[in-house]
Amino acid sequence: MQNIELPEGMNPETLEHLMNPKNYGKLDNPSGVGVAVDEKTGEYVIFYTILHGDIVKETKFATNGCQDTVVVGSMFTEMIINHDVHYAQNAIKTMNAKLGGATEQQQICADMVLSAFVASMMNYENLQNGQAEEMHVLKMKESCDTQGEENNE
Repeated sequence: MQNIELPEGMNPETLEHLMNPKNYGKLDNPSGVGVAVDEKTGEYVIFYTILHGDIVKETKFATNGCQDTVVVGSMFTEMIINHDVHYAQNAIKTMNAKLGGATEQQQICADMVLSAFVASMMNYENLQNGQAEEMHVLKMKESCDTQGEENNE
């Protein structure tokens, strides 16, 4: 990939996560499962987390969303594996800082990933408190479809 000219605004780390997403798929026996849903477009992110104590030992995500969602999911899961939950919650701020130059649509896609992680932590807490909940679902306030009819490419 050395001779590839990067698209404007894309760095090598982003290209790597786009071409070879990390931690994509489903986990068996997760500690928590969270889903963030964009009801307007039908896009979603499912976030699976396995915790050992407060440590995020393994995590995966799945989505029917765009490439921006896949890139952020890949980057964020890599950031939080083998760190404690507090670090992971702070990593949301770090991820938002990394996306400082993102478009509104890219930021909303990122928010779906981060919201799905938060939902997985809520599911974990609910299960620890004795609630029978297969997964925790959060509905997004903002839609990925920020351009309305112009987004039909």
